[in-house]
Amino acid sequence: MDISSQPISQDVLIDLYAQPGEHGIDDVRRRIARALAQAEAPAQRATWEARFMAAQRAGFIPAGRIAAHAGTGLGSTLINCFVQPIGDSISHAAGALPSIYTALAETAQTLRLGGGVGLDFSAIRPLGARVASTRAQAAGPLAFMQLFEASCHTLDAANARRAALMGVLRWDHPDIESFVGAKAAGGLEHFNLSVAVNDDFMRAVEAGQEVELVHAATPGPRQLAAGATPRADGAWVYRRLGAPGLWQRIVHAAHDHGEPGVLFLDRINADNNLGYCEVLAATNPCGEQPLPDYGACCLGSIDLTRLVQQPFGAHARLDIAQLEAIVPVAVRMLDNVLDVTPWPLPQQRAQALAKRRVGLGYTGLGDALVMLGLHYDSDAARDLAGRITRQLRDAAYAASIALAQERGAFALFDAAGVLREGSCASRLPAPLRQRIREQGLRNSHLLSIAPAGSVSLAFADNASSGIEPAYAWRYLRHRRCCHGPTVTAYDVEDHAWRVFHQAKGAQAALPPAFVDALELSVQAHLAMVAAVAPYVDGAISKTVNAPASCPRGEFATLYHQAWRLGLKGITGFRPNRVLGAVLQREGRGRLD
Repeated sequence: MDISSQPISQDVLIDLYAQPGEHGIDDVRRRIARALAQAEAPAQRATWEARFMAAQRAGFIPAGRIAAHAGTGLGSTLINCFVQPIGDSISHAAGALPSIYTALAETAQTLRLGGGVGLDFSAIRPLGARVASTRAQAAGPLAFMQLFEASCHTLDAANARRAALMGVLRWDHPDIESFVGAKAAGGLEHFNLSVAVNDDFMRAVEAGQEVELVHAATPGPRQLAAGATPRADGAWVYRRLGAPGLWQRIVHAAHDHGEPGVLFLDRINADNNLGYCEVLAATNPCGEQPLPDYGACCLGSIDLTRLVQQPFGAHARLDIAQLEAIVPVAVRMLDNVLDVTPWPLPQQRAQALAKRRVGLGYTGLGDALVMLGLHYDSDAARDLAGRITRQLRDAAYAASIALAQERGAFALFDAAGVLREGSCASRLPAPLRQRIREQGLRNSHLLSIAPAGSVSLAFADNASSGIEPAYAWRYLRHRRCCHGPTVTAYDVEDHAWRVFHQAKGAQAALPPAFVDALELSVQAHLAMVAAVAPYVDGAISKTVNAPASCPRGEFATLYHQAWRLGLKGITGFRPNRVLGAVLQREGRGRLD
């Protein structure tokens, strides 16, 4: 159903994605199609450009960096997601880990060219640890995170896109308690924070046991005096504390300040198709892609609202055949991105071309369910979401197998490794697993469900973002123009809301399927992730929204359930002053 574009969608498109001379969505799509077709054989470029254009018109939305930078010749990356390594020394590399200041420079270069970066700061020695070369005491990871924060402030002044970082610290780092409380202390505005935990820690929480906070660095005098001791493996035990108490601090901070999130490392690595050749310890800033050191992932989403036939009618349905028709072209486009994009660093290019990770997902799930008459918190909605994701997975892997026949498998491909027990690929249908053994796989990973916030605004008429339900049906949003200090207030309408009122009339009452994020229980949010997670080889960006009245105990239960359900991570959020300054909710139903 065609509806006119709303002002915020037009402005976001022009401000963030359109190039000079481009005035509409098709202008941007045409540039993207032409740019990605350059990876094809010259005689086939016109054919593939037309197919790439058709796939976008049918509902495929390349991620923001592709939309903004493809075909511009500006040298900016087409990749949204990066993870950068960082070691403990200020000036010297330690094995594969660069020095802190080298990591800062590499991160700044990546941010400057448009990528978001995740970093695991766990290698940095704790506050007060011994620094033998200068007979000083270490500043600790939080102090060095402030350097990255300051760099982001500087880069913000020169770029239209706000610099975004993910900071990760392992649960057993001696500075973990300070890290958990970092947002409460203020600062680190450019960082999302996540604590990386493993199954041993979670079992210790359940058993009420003490755990050791450890690091390879030698403790300082005060820490030695307080009882720090060497361990048989050469690491130092700085102190011991109760696992339940630390877990409580984590979930209380998440409840009060929206951070940190939690990454479940054992699940992330067990599920990894490349577990035979890499270890994952961090994610990109929005959490939908765990990545190795110097890892990167190019993203794209299929707008599910475009696949809904006869919305709000008795025979409403989702066109799975259309989904399966879009997927092979979308996978090819994302694979082409890896060959045409500028790379901020040569190490990133080497990683990407050895593994060829891509992340195809969807956006508009919440709105699509509403248009189909399905309540987000229902078995029918979860069953459909699971089927959609499974079909997406199977079609994407089939497309990657076909690409491997045409172009060759990714360089580090090993069939036994990819299909080893526990990996995401091991859960594919038997015929696909056999084809992988016989024909190879072009891309080590195929799926990620990203937030897709700005691209949903610009290219999907503000369809609900990613896997999320709609935030609200109509709300006031304050947006700062990327070219100056002016703040504009927009009356923003949800896509499904607009389609419903166009079909049923302006005065029609909303049916029960119209349920927004804050009307759902935290368990409903979690259950939807659990329904689709088994089919996603990357990860899912999902914020479990809770009302301001949600008690701390419910957050603790939520985070523990996420581990028990085998999810790769969890982030919970309650409304706060910052959100209220950006989005102002209106009530249910039509506004006059």
